[in-house]
Amino acid sequence: MQRPKSTQLEIIIPAYRMHTQSFRNALDGITEEAARQRIDNKTNHVIWMTGNLVNCRYWIANVLGMEEADPYEELFKDARAIDDNLPYPSLEELVRSFHDISPKVYRKLLEVGEDKLQEPVTFGMGVPFFEENVLNLIGMSIGRTDYLLGQIGLMRKLLGLKGMAYNIDESVGY
Repeated sequence: MQRPKSTQLEIIIPAYRMHTQSFRNALDGITEEAARQRIDNKTNHVIWMTGNLVNCRYWIANVLGMEEADPYEELFKDARAIDDNLPYPSLEELVRSFHDISPKVYRKLLEVGEDKLQEPVTFGMGVPFFEENVLNLIGMSIGRTDYLLGQIGLMRKLLGLKGMAYNIDESVGY
């Protein structure tokens, strides 16, 4: 594994890469039709969860100074609640977007220095026990990604699919 310039990211990089693998595994076998189902009209659908996962990657890109724009930002920014009246993109489109932004963010994570990671950034959450800076926003994004992957894992079971596998595709380097 390539080492990041910042030692502060030595924990983040493996989590980021594992999330890429988990993203692939979590969506394996979910059809477009299944991805749009809401259980008892109470759950988010997999499309919404996947869109939020993609948005997390763009969130990291933007906080690192990249000028990449999430093509579906209006649907998912700030963890916007699901709205059945909105035209969500297809699962295929979201997967394509995830795999477009992810290697770019990975390369940037390897290059970013300590000074950038300590830059202040406002989360708007007002959490008193951690500093609002780039590093902690990246950490928040990693936590959000864990949460969303867990939701998709549960939805797999509710949709009648096997639980998520932990297969690793070594050809995916991000």
